[in-house]
Amino acid sequence: MQYLFAWRYFKSKKSTSAINIIAWVSVTAIAVGAAALIVILSVFNGFEDLVKGLYTDFYADMRVVPAQGKKMNIDDSTLYTIKSIAGVSEVSKVIEEKALLANGDYQSIVVVKGVDTVFPKTNNINKHIVRGSYTIGDLQNPGIVMGVGIENAVGADVTKGGFPLTLYTPNKGAGFEAVDGMFAFNVTGKGVFAVQQEFDNKYIFSNIDFLRYMLSMTPNQVTGLEIKINGSPQKIKAAIQNAIGKNFIVETRYEQNKNLYAVMQMEKWVIYGILSLILIVAAFNMIGALTMLVLEKQKDIAVLKAMGSSTGLIQKIFITEGLVLAGVGTFIGTALGTLICVLQLKFKIITLGGGGSFIIDYYPVKLMATDYILVVATIAAIALLAAWIPAKKASQQLLSLKS
Repeated sequence: MQYLFAWRYFKSKKSTSAINIIAWVSVTAIAVGAAALIVILSVFNGFEDLVKGLYTDFYADMRVVPAQGKKMNIDDSTLYTIKSIAGVSEVSKVIEEKALLANGDYQSIVVVKGVDTVFPKTNNINKHIVRGSYTIGDLQNPGIVMGVGIENAVGADVTKGGFPLTLYTPNKGAGFEAVDGMFAFNVTGKGVFAVQQEFDNKYIFSNIDFLRYMLSMTPNQVTGLEIKINGSPQKIKAAIQNAIGKNFIVETRYEQNKNLYAVMQMEKWVIYGILSLILIVAAFNMIGALTMLVLEKQKDIAVLKAMGSSTGLIQKIFITEGLVLAGVGTFIGTALGTLICVLQLKFKIITLGGGGSFIIDYYPVKLMATDYILVVATIAAIALLAAWIPAKKASQQLLSLKS
């Protein structure tokens, strides 16, 4: 019954036009808030997918690192044990170390990553080569593949064949005041990749045997293993951890970048909280509109009470009226937000600035059902609280009329 009364009150012409105006202002505010939430949350989803895709191309599905120190010994039996685990597709040995890359007077501090021939199978670095080719050479003729930021920093040009560069690594066996505190090696720039600024300004790739020679490491020593999997990350992680023991740490891609993902989620929730303030403003308008409606419908309330209606029913009528206002605003807002997102997906209407310096030149969007549920639930909760105040007054007024 309360639904019928609420809908009739919503459609009926009010004696005071101010009630209609305030009611539609609250509907409009809810619609604007709902549309803004849908659009902004979808944009965040789009950027999150974009960043995760870039990190997926650079980071392996799983990584094994030593529990203590930077180096670990991986013999053939350990490698075979890991490869034999169900769901493990590829295992690559890697060695990472900080170094200095120099081209005459131009220098850049880099992280050089020595990799084997299996490494390109564990990620998608090959598809991000923008100049030259993915060629890391061998022990006698080492080549490097560098990020585009490093290429610019040292003024390298891989399109000029055999362009010489110098790679300096620390001589950890030298004393504090030793003159020979650095090892110097000549390398050749073979390719340039562009993934994401964080990687492009930091990493270079080279041959693992060359890097092992540079760092005077034994044949079985590595700083990590990078693994491509096909299956549940958590199950495969547990299987690998059980197989190799507690001297090693196994990390999924999420765990390798958990700080980044945590920051992205926090930013999304902060924006959600800020935009929800629009809905709170709408709630005050709703309180005003319903309070005025209660005053207008005093005779209806008295008649309903005289006919035996309970105070609970009166409350439900005006709470339902608030939910009707919220429902209309939510429908309009979500429809508008969805339309904007669909148009952005299809026509890339809203573009990014920067003159093409970004990976994409438009705002990415991704519609998710969970966002719609979150928006509807938020509006329903705020509307329920806003409608309860005038509904409570209506029930109290009813009691006073009876007395």
